[in-house]
Amino acid sequence: MSHIRGRFQKKADKCAAAYTASIPFDWRLYPYDIAGSIAHARMLAKQGIISAEEAKVITDGLASILEEIEQGEFQFKSELEDIHMNIEARLIEKVGDVGGKLHTARSRNDQVALDLRLFAKEAIAETLIRLQVFQRALIDLAEDNKDVIMPGYTHLQPAQPVLLAHHLLAYFEMMQRDVDRFVDCRGRTDVMPLGSGALAGVAYNIDRDFLAQELGFSQISRNSMDAVSDRDFVIEYEAAASICMMHLSRMAEEIILWSPAEFGFIELDEAYATGSSIMPQKRNPDIAELSRGKTGRVYGHLMAMLTTMKGLPLAYNRDLQEDKEGLFDVVDTLLSTLEVLAGMVGTVKVKRASIESALQKGYLLATDLADYLVKKGAPFRTAHDIVARLVSHAADNGKSFGELSLDEYKRFSPLFADDVYSITMESSLAARDIVGGTAPSQVGQALAEAKRIIGN
Repeated sequence: MSHIRGRFQKKADKCAAAYTASIPFDWRLYPYDIAGSIAHARMLAKQGIISAEEAKVITDGLASILEEIEQGEFQFKSELEDIHMNIEARLIEKVGDVGGKLHTARSRNDQVALDLRLFAKEAIAETLIRLQVFQRALIDLAEDNKDVIMPGYTHLQPAQPVLLAHHLLAYFEMMQRDVDRFVDCRGRTDVMPLGSGALAGVAYNIDRDFLAQELGFSQISRNSMDAVSDRDFVIEYEAAASICMMHLSRMAEEIILWSPAEFGFIELDEAYATGSSIMPQKRNPDIAELSRGKTGRVYGHLMAMLTTMKGLPLAYNRDLQEDKEGLFDVVDTLLSTLEVLAGMVGTVKVKRASIESALQKGYLLATDLADYLVKKGAPFRTAHDIVARLVSHAADNGKSFGELSLDEYKRFSPLFADDVYSITMESSLAARDIVGGTAPSQVGQALAEAKRIIGN
């Protein structure tokens, strides 16, 4: 506020200046701000708005500022308000008044829109890489355990047998939908706003196509007022990140459930667990718990941005300064969560004996028994009722289906015969040999397709 004096005679109130300063967080935009400024200077020279010599002085100065920042030698000044003015002021210090020509034919409004889009494009690229790494970890764990049969659950109650690989590939599918969402977001982020000025465009013969090519954009914004006030791409990233974090949180919840003795399906590697300050036997799934907890903060940033945008008239308003901290935190949270959970999944030890023991509980073959009766002519609703009563009888007598005699079966339906004992966990899986089913042949094809999708 103090750097751009203009018509103001009084200095900004110290508290007001601190309140409006964004440099404590928008310093992260420095590489994008400098890249945009270098491209802008080159364009100004190409169009004859400044000389080639002036552009060379400016771009060399910007390159040296980039080096200063990356070597930790640059002094960010809060009184200069934001990253744009910090860099511009330092440029003028280094090269003199010619540095003041850099801001010709642009505004901080289109400048920050450009910087944020460049940041978001890079964040999307890194997100897609980490999603693929996580998907690879899921595939590897599924392949290493593709013969493991486990209880599948609905309402957290034992339901039907499924392959563990089938269960894990459900999360692969979730992640692939996340990939698709981020790819879609990338397309709408890949729009070059520079040249929109403050809101009305600029009164210079600039070459926006040149700027887009220099900065790697495939599209140019079509309306200057929209371009400087649009933060849909921020909201889209945060929305896609929220859905992705929801998926990761669901898997984290299963890791949390599967690791203690009550389930005992998996053992977490010590590198991804923590101990207790008082109970020496504990191996806590804190990484999974934190990823579950951090999901809420990502949701919060999405809601904050939607709320910020909902009442803004065209064009730029200072409320838009609130777009950055939330986006930065969402990106940091999502990327770190993907990375740490990929590492955790990659080191999980599957405890086959515990899973085998769990298969003997919960009468998982009840649906198969109902299907057995249907295939012998019983209406499904009748078969469902017969098997429900059979389950109650078996539970009351502490028996599994395999321990019931044929006479006991026949008390509930004359359709039961010796072949009822051919119903097993393996036959249950094999019967579901349809696309999307848990039959080993289908899961094998699904694994092959998953590897094809991620390019392995």
